[in-house]
Amino acid sequence: MKAPVEGFSRLAKNEKIEWIANNCTKDPEQTKQLLKRYWNQDAKVQKLHDEFIENTLSNYYLPFAIAPNFLINGEFFAIPMAIEESSVVAAASKAAKFWLSRGGFKTQVLGTEKVGQVHFIFRGDSEKLERFFEEIKEDLIKSTADITESMERRGGGITAIELRNKTENISGYHQLHCTFETLDAMGANFINSCLEQFAKTLREKAKAYPHFSDEEKDLEIVMSILSNYVPNCIVKGEVSCPVEELNEDDLSPELFAKKMVQAVQIAKADPFRAVTHNKGIMNGVDAVILATGNDFRAIEAGIHAYAAKDGSYSSLTHASIEDGVFTFWIEIPLALGTVGGLTSLHPLVKLALEILRNPTAKELMQIVAVAGLAQNFAALRSLTTTGIQKGHMKMHLMNLLNQMGATEDEKTTLVNYFKDRTVTNASVKEALENHRS
Repeated sequence: MKAPVEGFSRLAKNEKIEWIANNCTKDPEQTKQLLKRYWNQDAKVQKLHDEFIENTLSNYYLPFAIAPNFLINGEFFAIPMAIEESSVVAAASKAAKFWLSRGGFKTQVLGTEKVGQVHFIFRGDSEKLERFFEEIKEDLIKSTADITESMERRGGGITAIELRNKTENISGYHQLHCTFETLDAMGANFINSCLEQFAKTLREKAKAYPHFSDEEKDLEIVMSILSNYVPNCIVKGEVSCPVEELNEDDLSPELFAKKMVQAVQIAKADPFRAVTHNKGIMNGVDAVILATGNDFRAIEAGIHAYAAKDGSYSSLTHASIEDGVFTFWIEIPLALGTVGGLTSLHPLVKLALEILRNPTAKELMQIVAVAGLAQNFAALRSLTTTGIQKGHMKMHLMNLLNQMGATEDEKTTLVNYFKDRTVTNASVKEALENHRS
């Protein structure tokens, strides 16, 4: 960028593209053509995309794929995934097929509690603050009646408000720690609206409270915001079968089961391994979160915080062998929505939810947990048997060929060539050069 720009957001879309192309790129004409090439040809759909965020220039596409054959609680699902990483969909599908004949995936929602907080500074007698809070608690809830009416009609709403003393961490720091049930909505706007009203009522009541000193009446609201850490909004997914059914070509069932348990134990013991272990889980989780129009950044932050809840970062999955039965399971926090936001706006999000038979938020939690569990199982299965690179690089082969400018005939020939050969960047380059010569 050559210089700052004033009023960029007020420019028309074509004017924004013109400015970016001329001021930020080497070939303005090529840039303009590229951005317009990715516009949706349906003007109404493109306008919808333009209005999702500010300063939209074009669309950034990710592959939209399906991982079929998931048996979850006795029902079959084809799971939509939006992700750019090669091998993720194939790995999930392979895990789904593996467990299809072994009872499939079993899931249950352990809790759906969402969290929000009002953070404030009170420089005074904490015991007096506690008495004040108990006196106004019902007023706080009543003050949100207009906000909660619709949610309460559907069975949701505010479930609890408690005062927390955090003065050991920061001088004068207290918070209202509030919990909510938001049903099929992720609930961010609902929760934040309630919290801001709590803050307003808290401040007003403090100013009028006769037992506070002038300093205590001047209670300072710092901020009111939901938390993406939801340790009581938990879903569990698991698979299990007799050890003898874990037939692998390269290992005995007993050794395979043992190595799977050891792999999880290592991820529990070592944060360096745990991060990569959990990243593989998030390959599956994020892909479904994106496809269904949910907030993958919020999910990532909450899940990784949960992975460190016991004081050190650890595995999100667990494995055991008991009485000859191998069990592999996951428990993760997932605050999801199937109404509101992009779920009713983005055409592909609506399609993804339709493919999943329009699940409730609880049902979607279970599907997402299964995707993460399947992905982790597939990764550990590869790591403990053939190694991760054999399968991953086979899937990466097409990306390498595209990067090297291979023609369709060359791709067909080289895909066949590498069916029983090791795929590396150097080996693909050499094979392509040899083929061309």
